[in-house]
Amino acid sequence: MLNKLTNISINFNPETFFMLLVLIALEAVLSADNAVALAAIARGLPRLKEQRRALNFGFVLAYILRIILILTATWVARFWQFQLLGALYLLWLVFKYFTSKKNKKNHNHHSLGNKSFWQTIPLIALTDLAFSLDSVTTAIAIADETWLILVGGTIGVITLRFLAELFIGWLQEYTHLEDAGFVTVALVGVRLLLKVCNSPLVLPEWLMVLAVVLIFAWGFSKKNPRAKSGSK
Repeated sequence: MLNKLTNISINFNPETFFMLLVLIALEAVLSADNAVALAAIARGLPRLKEQRRALNFGFVLAYILRIILILTATWVARFWQFQLLGALYLLWLVFKYFTSKKNKKNHNHHSLGNKSFWQTIPLIALTDLAFSLDSVTTAIAIADETWLILVGGTIGVITLRFLAELFIGWLQEYTHLEDAGFVTVALVGVRLLLKVCNSPLVLPEWLMVLAVVLIFAWGFSKKNPRAKSGSK
């Protein structure tokens, strides 16, 4: 890992700039379902101020873990057990969410049940890491320059942090959005599981993106009349 850091050479040209834009766009497209999951985890805390603090601390830890993953990606890719653990963790989150009792105070939504600030931070970081197993692999397949993937990953984490805060408000405003988010989390989990068990069955990237867009269209289809958008 240290060798990768010391051997990084930056070669910036028009092709590199275009590749960076592609990586940022890829991060943005693949971040929507991640942002919903992270927002739902943070929303388990009672106060908005705590939710924002948990996101800040959680994303610092998530960023460190993501950088480690990028620097060790070639090594990690040799062990299918990492993807299996990521898949099982995401599917466990989905199971925990949909089998929980609906909370009437939380607009009759399910809940992951985390009410502790210090419990929420590692949950945010581990969830982002599980999602990153798929997105980092895709990024490495597109670009072979480590510094470029690091920059794309950094911008991706910053974008994800702001997206997650937006989704905290939207989850309260749109009736189906949280359920839609966890359906897409299930898709990512199944995709990772298929990569391990039967890779020919893995959905192509464009079909996965289309499925996520359609699920989110349903998620944003109905507003909650009792919810106040952007509540403080």
